[in-house]
Amino acid sequence: MFKKFRNDAFYSQMGKLLLPIVLQNLLNAVVSSADVVMLNFVGESSIAAVSLATQYTTVLMMVFYGLGTGATMLCAQYFGKGDMRAIETVQGIALRFSMLLAMLFAGMSAVFPELMMRLFTPEQHLIELGAKYLCIMSISYLCWSVTEVYISVLRSIGRVAVGTALNSFAAVLNIILNAVFIFGTDLGVQGVAIATSTSRLLELLLCFAVSMRSKDIKLKFRYLFVRNKLLFRDFLRLSIPAMANDVVWSVGFSMYSVILGHLGEAAVAANSLASVVRNFGTVLCFGIASAGGVLLGQIIGNDRMDEARDGAKKTVKLTVLTSVAGGLLILASIPFVLMYADRSFSETAKDYLTVMMLINCYYVVGQAVNTTIIAGIFRAGGDSRFGLICDFIDMWIYAVPIGFIAAFWLKLPVVWVYFVLCTDEFVKWPWVIKHYRSGKWLKNITRDNLFEEN
Repeated sequence: MFKKFRNDAFYSQMGKLLLPIVLQNLLNAVVSSADVVMLNFVGESSIAAVSLATQYTTVLMMVFYGLGTGATMLCAQYFGKGDMRAIETVQGIALRFSMLLAMLFAGMSAVFPELMMRLFTPEQHLIELGAKYLCIMSISYLCWSVTEVYISVLRSIGRVAVGTALNSFAAVLNIILNAVFIFGTDLGVQGVAIATSTSRLLELLLCFAVSMRSKDIKLKFRYLFVRNKLLFRDFLRLSIPAMANDVVWSVGFSMYSVILGHLGEAAVAANSLASVVRNFGTVLCFGIASAGGVLLGQIIGNDRMDEARDGAKKTVKLTVLTSVAGGLLILASIPFVLMYADRSFSETAKDYLTVMMLINCYYVVGQAVNTTIIAGIFRAGGDSRFGLICDFIDMWIYAVPIGFIAAFWLKLPVVWVYFVLCTDEFVKWPWVIKHYRSGKWLKNITRDNLFEEN
């Protein structure tokens, strides 16, 4: 089996993209877990407050991810076509949107942090802790708006190692600074925010340094002012649904935290740690989604449609295998996670945590398959609308309402509310798989004589 993977051209190309992407995803998961692990020495309240406050970061990162993957949809296909000028123009368009949204979030975090926290919890001590965190995090939002778009564009042309190196630097520095501020000072949640903002600011500076040495794609703000009506329309048509899809999903997923946040501090803390472990279980699966999407986009842009169909099948096969492995990893980690939780978690929180992790053992399979097909395969073929419609119905017509009903009307126990919420990925499987098999997602979205027609 492994020999077959090694000798297959598609698997070989994916492997070259996959390793740096997985390393990048792993480091991001390590940073998230480092916050929780170190804050465990401060207390359950700090973990709960940061967990709730970072829901805004998650939403904004999904916006950047949507813009980045939307840009990747165009850039990967234009790279397969050999049109670098179009890639530069798309980068400028994506930066316009990301920087504008970052300024909006940063302004809200700096001016109305307590109001933002009240959406997630009525507990005043959590609101005060979270507000301190949000004020400082506003700096990192501005940095992320530039770095995420630039790294996404680099990834679309196959330069994934550069993005990995940049993220690795930021991740390692973040962990080091976390340790310094948490254990060396009394800053607590503020120290975590300072560590994140400092590391992301330096990552942005490194992006400019990389750009100066780059021979192909550079990070230049003059791209913000490049105009091309056809590319702008294509970006709106393809990227905005992708961004909206990720926002719809992430805001909906954040509503799970709103629901759990009103069920008590123990539920929030348990969900926070369970989410960290789940992130590790999906690192490889989500890497396959990203690598597969980039590679398929380049193949489609070069009009090799039969090869793209075959590559999509192989991508799904890899996702299923790695997601099952991720579920087994979560299962094996339960005793160690509970041992760690003994330090600051109450008995109630540990009971919640045990059940939540068992649920995540199978939940990661549903999440990985949907992410690979919707955010990887469909977007590689220029289909971003299906995911938006599918996730809107799944999250806002099914999962969020049924979660509120289970928690506040039926008043089910916390673990049953969590179970109900975690049915969301499997409810949409039939429609996702049907659309995948139809082949309607497979389209070449590039244009000829682009700038001559503008």
